[in-house]
Amino acid sequence: MSHEPYYDAGTATVRFWVAVDDVLVGATIGKSTLHYRWYKNSSTDDPLTTYTQNAAEIDDVVRRRLAAGSREPIMLRDADVVAPAAG
Repeated sequence: MSHEPYYDAGTATVRFWVAVDDVLVGATIGKSTLHYRWYKNSSTDDPLTTYTQNAAEIDDVVRRRLAAGSREPIMLRDADVVAPAAG
């Protein structure tokens, strides 16, 4: 089984895996969550590309959710990836 991230059109999510203590943890993030967090002023963004470009940040969110007690699969929501406040 491949562990490369991929876009699942049926659920409109990017499915991906994050290494945590040498274990791969499954996670998803919705197309709309990706769009509104990173490309809200665009209409041509691609969810898989958006995930790939921001994977380090998104993967860190998965790790935080796990540390807070969430269980696999981690389903990221809008509130999990809020943009930093303008400073």
